[in-house]
Amino acid sequence: MAVTPRVVLIGAGIVGCALADELTARGWTDVTVLEQGDLFTTGGSSSHAPGLVFQTNGCRTMTEFAKYTVTKYSELTLDGGWCFRQVGGLEVATTPERLHDLKRRHGWATASGVESALVGPEECATLHPLVDPAKVLGGFHVPSDGLAKPLRAAEAQAQLAIGRGARFLARQKVTAIERSAGRVTGVTTETGTFRADIVVSCAGMWGPLIGGLVDLTVPLVPMAHQYARTTALPQLAGHNTELGEASKPILRHQDADLYFREHVDRIGVGAYGHRPMPLDAAEIADPRTSAGMPSELAFTPADFDESWAAAVDLLPSLGDAKVEEGINGLFSFTPDGMPLLGEHPELDGFWLAEAVWITHSAGVARSMAEWLIDGQPRLDLHSCDLARFEKVHLAPDYVRARSCQSFVEVYDVLHPLQPMEDPRPLRTSPFYERQAELGAYFLEANGWERPHWYEANANLPEVERVPARNDWAARYWSPIAGAEALVARERVAMFDMTALKRLEISGPGALPFLQTLTTNQLDKKPGAVTYTLLLGEDGGVRSDLTVARLGDRRFQVGVNGNLDVDWFSRHLPGDGTVQIQETTPGTCCIGLWGPRARDLLQPLSTTDFSHKALGYFKACQAYIREVPVTAMRLSYVGELGWELYTTADMGRKLWDILWEAGQEHGVIAAGRDAFNSMRLEKGYRSWGTDMTTEHDPYEAGIGFAVRMDKGYFIGRDAIEGRSEATVSRKLTCLTWEDAYSVVLGKEPVFVDGRPSGYVTSAAYGYTIGKNIAYAWLPSSIDGPVEIEYFGTRIPVRVAEEPLFDPKMTRLRS
Repeated sequence: MAVTPRVVLIGAGIVGCALADELTARGWTDVTVLEQGDLFTTGGSSSHAPGLVFQTNGCRTMTEFAKYTVTKYSELTLDGGWCFRQVGGLEVATTPERLHDLKRRHGWATASGVESALVGPEECATLHPLVDPAKVLGGFHVPSDGLAKPLRAAEAQAQLAIGRGARFLARQKVTAIERSAGRVTGVTTETGTFRADIVVSCAGMWGPLIGGLVDLTVPLVPMAHQYARTTALPQLAGHNTELGEASKPILRHQDADLYFREHVDRIGVGAYGHRPMPLDAAEIADPRTSAGMPSELAFTPADFDESWAAAVDLLPSLGDAKVEEGINGLFSFTPDGMPLLGEHPELDGFWLAEAVWITHSAGVARSMAEWLIDGQPRLDLHSCDLARFEKVHLAPDYVRARSCQSFVEVYDVLHPLQPMEDPRPLRTSPFYERQAELGAYFLEANGWERPHWYEANANLPEVERVPARNDWAARYWSPIAGAEALVARERVAMFDMTALKRLEISGPGALPFLQTLTTNQLDKKPGAVTYTLLLGEDGGVRSDLTVARLGDRRFQVGVNGNLDVDWFSRHLPGDGTVQIQETTPGTCCIGLWGPRARDLLQPLSTTDFSHKALGYFKACQAYIREVPVTAMRLSYVGELGWELYTTADMGRKLWDILWEAGQEHGVIAAGRDAFNSMRLEKGYRSWGTDMTTEHDPYEAGIGFAVRMDKGYFIGRDAIEGRSEATVSRKLTCLTWEDAYSVVLGKEPVFVDGRPSGYVTSAAYGYTIGKNIAYAWLPSSIDGPVEIEYFGTRIPVRVAEEPLFDPKMTRLRS
């Protein structure tokens, strides 16, 4: 690769233009942007997008993308004209449920540093006079939201890039991606070949076709979304100029899946309430030969009827207007509604930046430029990373079904625990039928069916000890879950841990490979189990792992997901001394935990499971009656017990043996809700929720997993000199007595009346009888602390952790 690499971007929509600008501004000026259509009306989604930019999102990363988009586009001009107008954003509620949710959204905005306000019906009408105040219960106003002119913003950024040396070429249809020895070398179009060290596909709805050229599944579905413009409204006459175009806030009526924006004296109405209209990327017209805009399909009035009626109901002045023109405009949707960012897993130098809306375009481009130039972005991108998908998520039927559901859910009020409904079930453990017999209430995570509680436990006397909670927190919950946690603390319970992703890493180079990638000391005798971390070069926590050394050259590694597999794979030595095999599909695991766990397990095996023979964080091979297991003495719930792994064909047998033998000890099956409560009582972190790449180990309270004296590991240099004493922020444990006020995560936290952080994980601690939340806060707190929950402040206390069994007597018994 040249000192300054040759970069080819495919697509001159707003993402390609923004990325060209961000790269050239950082000194990578050998950038060529290839566009199959014309510049800059390319024929893609950017060409017809209505340009709404709204910053509030339940995902902090998406909010940060949008915040940067607002900041950057506010400063852009093209030929003296604006590219972004900060007219503000207004969301209105017409149902009590939506009004309640606007309070939650206000909390998200506050937690992310976005100024916002909750307003009453009359103020909604003051902000947007076309709104009938009698039809709304209230609103959520963000003054800094606004309207982008996508084509102008794209061209303005392109001109900046061109001024630094980038070139933009029109009518260059890509026909092949050149590669050699596992690395991209160029891009071929119908007119020639462009040499490249790095290629980034910013092709939007054509992304799956570009992916097909490099044998990469791009899980994206182009979906038609209706947008119509009305005839002129007398009420808007003289309010806007042709140049100014709009002055009122962008308006969203999410109860009816609608949004509105001004077009001088007309109103544009966007609708998501109609049936999903997916289209295969191969069916999209070629912009060079299409009679019209390829991304604009013919308007289907019948699909708009219900939306129009709802629009007129909210904005009565539309009753005197008509739909003058409309389109079914194509946008990109993914199975989880998130962008697709990252590098091809098997072709170095080929990257994606797809499924990105105008709202997030500049922010995505900045992060992509940082990733390419610096080696990693400043923001945590795990929810957007292409490598997040498992193989099951890439099946064409799955991608289409889930992308259609993403479209349907765009404006829905979604509960944090709300699972997808179809297609299910996808992935089940060998215990699934036994769990169903016990009345398991299954929720879905990463394709896995996971019991959250069991109706068979409804008659446990401990149910009466579980307090009620507020309506929102009571969704996808049962007091049975609390009883299961109490029984696990008092007797013994079986937890299904099969969904934990696990790898076998082996070979003569396995130990040095793992030592280089992880923070803790793994050079221990076989039988040792170690909690350790993966860090980025900047010292941020990429993941946390449980590594069991099963032999001199063989390790079982519990990881957090496919992103870890991707990270390991990218760092494999090229000499064949290390092999990685995922064992999850062919194995299963039962977590057997509780004070009576040893009483249950020991009579079933000739292996000595005493504390002296198999201490905490130790592993061994054993037989449980006829079932061969790998037993690991560790616990994520803070109780005596073992993770018992066996092959999938022996899983049901293992369950039945433990279940039958456990009856005399009062064994129960326990679900994920009990598990989560118990792990928070012990202060155990969850990667991706409590900590991400944006946090270092000392801030996250897991500095004990770092051994600076073991030698080099990735990220070591970055954290040299850091400690828990040097941090300015930290993951902090908060508690409060009011059992009813259970929070669920992402709420803002106030210190001395000022927004100072946000909640990560939260649950009711059934054993300690208190609510628990972990939150990112300043390391030094001076003043009262409160959590804002749906607009209400809850006084909380900073607590020492762990809250349960601080001397670890239960784990080491």
